[in-house]
Amino acid sequence: MKVVLATLNAKFIHTSLALRCLKAYSGHEFDMEIAEYTIKDPVMNIAADVYARKPDVIGFSCYIWNIEETITVIDMLRKIMPGLRIVLGGPEVSYDTAFWMERLPQVDYIVVGEGEETFHHLLTELRDTQKLHMVFGAAYRKQHQDGTMEIIVNPPRPKLDLAKLPSPYRFPEDTAGLQSRVTYFETSRGCPFSCQFCLSSIEVGVRYFDMERTKADLLYLIQSGAKLIKFVDRTFNIKRDYALEIFHFLIENHGGCVFQFEITADIMRPEVLDYLAEHAPAGIFRFEIGVQSTNDPTNAEVQRRQNFAKLSRTVTKVKESGKIDQHLDLIAGLPLENYETFRKTFNDVFALGPEELQLGFLKMLRGTGMRRDAEKHGYVYMDRAPYEILGNDIMPFSDIVRIKRVEDVLEKYWNAHRMDHALHYLIGQAFDSAFDFFQQFGDYWEGRGWQKIGHQLEDLFSRLWTFLSEVHVHRMAEAGKKWNPDVALGLMKLDYYLNHKYKPRKVWWDFTMDKAAWNGWMGQLAKEPGDVSEAFAALGLGEKELHKHAVIELLPFDLALYLAEGVLSAEAHSLLIVVYSGGGKEDGAAARPFIQKLVHTGQRTGTV
Repeated sequence: MKVVLATLNAKFIHTSLALRCLKAYSGHEFDMEIAEYTIKDPVMNIAADVYARKPDVIGFSCYIWNIEETITVIDMLRKIMPGLRIVLGGPEVSYDTAFWMERLPQVDYIVVGEGEETFHHLLTELRDTQKLHMVFGAAYRKQHQDGTMEIIVNPPRPKLDLAKLPSPYRFPEDTAGLQSRVTYFETSRGCPFSCQFCLSSIEVGVRYFDMERTKADLLYLIQSGAKLIKFVDRTFNIKRDYALEIFHFLIENHGGCVFQFEITADIMRPEVLDYLAEHAPAGIFRFEIGVQSTNDPTNAEVQRRQNFAKLSRTVTKVKESGKIDQHLDLIAGLPLENYETFRKTFNDVFALGPEELQLGFLKMLRGTGMRRDAEKHGYVYMDRAPYEILGNDIMPFSDIVRIKRVEDVLEKYWNAHRMDHALHYLIGQAFDSAFDFFQQFGDYWEGRGWQKIGHQLEDLFSRLWTFLSEVHVHRMAEAGKKWNPDVALGLMKLDYYLNHKYKPRKVWWDFTMDKAAWNGWMGQLAKEPGDVSEAFAALGLGEKELHKHAVIELLPFDLALYLAEGVLSAEAHSLLIVVYSGGGKEDGAAARPFIQKLVHTGQRTGTV
């Protein structure tokens, strides 16, 4: 019996841990292979590939991000392969299972919950005795003598003993993709918390895999070339000693791999933070922290226990260590949170300075308490996945749409880190809050119709400058904001140059330096590089190499002073010099900035 395990990942770089768990458990007994696609792949291409594999049984792993695309594929497969037995599994079909069996008559079976043992049992019955009523954790169709069809949902299967599950990380065919794809890894199953918007709240208790097996699997992946391992544990640090032992193991054996964890920050023990600050190499760990809301009534309503003061101390301490990037999550549309309280939530969390701030919208997932109690708060939401809310009794659709604009520019600008220097200045000096900046800019972006057209890097800079120049400069003057457009423009120029690996062919602003002045500066820089800095002089650049590999820009303020101390001074100007790859004797970053302090434009003084 030929079995294909399939799923539609969100992106090509993603991999499905679920399929590998199923194959590890049953692959020794059945002719089984994994087929991964993406939600962007043409359905004809997917169907053709499955057809060429000639399976007797195909199982699809289903989630909110792929269920509708998967249904389209299933519809086509049923037409071209009428004898194919189709099985669905995964969190999206593990709840309201009878509904899915009714909606999708082309599906033969559904595996509910943990799938390893149930799927194996189902395959065994299909191959042997057909006693489907014995397969706990499965749903199927039973045809009666009068021709009618009945949907049967068997009782659930007891939780698996994790010690009996074989490793899903050691398939030879996966080795080639470890360097270019994300590897998902689990050390535990379950969650100790009861947040009513999350599927993890449904399963009570946390079970752990054996520590020595976990270490062995991690070491195998690292030594086989894995570059990014994401731990899927819902609360990685719930058991301090377990987490600390794995942190220690990874620090000792990381091999250049990066590891991402979902942690609960307000329960992070100080001794763990101290250990990471002292011993963790910079850049190998990333923390994803679900804050969701800082509104206490909201957290109480969704049964979410969270101490924001302790969470803030953890995030701040991690940030101060300079070792670990942090990704903080927010959810807009939770109960008892309106537009204004969400604005406060956003600003509370943004003030912590996360490297990435993910703004999501509440989804009414099947099986969750939030979906069950949706009417209590007047929720309106999408009928089909991802079941995102369209509004509730205190946050109407109009507010949802406004916050969507915040999300759009937040992703394009802050999370993409395209102009960190400029954004820090603007948010700190020119706007009442971070939320107000993203909201006003997002409103302007949509008002100009830019959401309907694409953009290149220079467009992002020119559009922000257009917004600042045409609209916000007047609002800021009326609000009495003391900001300097020249400083904002200068920092945007710096950010633009730093966004390139090679010397850019064009700039988005009107470059005013004439050719004679440009040549003069290049000649002086080649002749007296020590006036800039020892590091610049060490590059050993001649005038010809400077013309080929460097850009320069005059700025009407002391850029070095601002970057070092946050102090703005127009008493000295600056010559910004950025050298790109291929320029100089030393290897280094693709774009290397240098700053020369000027008493006034055209006259140099000393070294900065």
